[in-house]
Amino acid sequence: MKKIIFILLTFASAFTNTNAQESQTASKPLYRDPIYDGAADPTLIWNKKEKKWFMFYTNRRTNIESKGVSWVHGTPIGIAESKDGAKWTYKTDCKIDYKLKDVTYWAPDIIEHKGIYHMYLTIVPSIFEDWRHPRYIIHLTSKNLIDWKFQSQLKLASERCIDAAVFRLDNGNWRMYYNNENDGKSVYYADSKDLYNWTDSGQKVVKDRGEGPKVFRWKNKNWMIIDTWRGLGVFSSDDFTNWKRQEKNILQEPGTGQDDKVIGGHADVIVQGDKAYIFYFTHPGRIPTNKGIDNYETRRTSIQVAELEYKDGEIICNRDKTVNINLNPNK
Repeated sequence: MKKIIFILLTFASAFTNTNAQESQTASKPLYRDPIYDGAADPTLIWNKKEKKWFMFYTNRRTNIESKGVSWVHGTPIGIAESKDGAKWTYKTDCKIDYKLKDVTYWAPDIIEHKGIYHMYLTIVPSIFEDWRHPRYIIHLTSKNLIDWKFQSQLKLASERCIDAAVFRLDNGNWRMYYNNENDGKSVYYADSKDLYNWTDSGQKVVKDRGEGPKVFRWKNKNWMIIDTWRGLGVFSSDDFTNWKRQEKNILQEPGTGQDDKVIGGHADVIVQGDKAYIFYFTHPGRIPTNKGIDNYETRRTSIQVAELEYKDGEIICNRDKTVNINLNPNK
């Protein structure tokens, strides 16, 4: 019996060590887009057919000559791919079936349900030099995560709604949180039973100014993070309607790593059992000495990853810790 137990313990130890060895040290920065160098607003999903992780992102056109903020418009949605979440390479841009000249695409959120991928994408109906224009959210579907078919334009609380984040509730229905710019850039929500038909609540659930909400469940709690332009605000809720903000933001204090010495912005979170990883973007050139300067160095962006930690009922994040990661789609 002792011999059998010893063999089983040896096998378990070897299995654990093998899994640990499979984790790779994440690059810092994790990813830079090779075309415009403007990867922002990342969102990750597992491609079941290709057996790779796809990272979708708003590709800001940082390296073009432009007036005002037109470089943040006319943006395609880029896709990077990875086997483990540690090393990423550019794959292609999304092919979006939406017939509108000079259209701007921002901040996709993507989920898979019953073999169909669903994207909820912010649309700005042209290229503009300022921010004072309509934007709305559309629904697209795909079977391969590259070719996307238009389904509908969503009717939400106002004509200036951005940054959808879809989460499945315990009752099986779907909830979309989004930023209502016409109401102080606060967070509203809409509900759906089938991902196609949405009923807007007309209800503000986060009054704080911010954008890019992301909702996830971790450590037996429901969480929401939003980009407050001073790092990321963190909220928790028992009912997905009443959200309580924790005192301290995460990713507000600059890190020390390459391209990470500034605040972190609009992020996605991937939960892996007891662990959770946050994928966020930075403007590496937006340091205090460059305040007010608009050039390629202050526009360009990088994607970064850090591991979240849970302490005394709150989320903290030490962005300077080395991240060893091997994302598993089955967790």
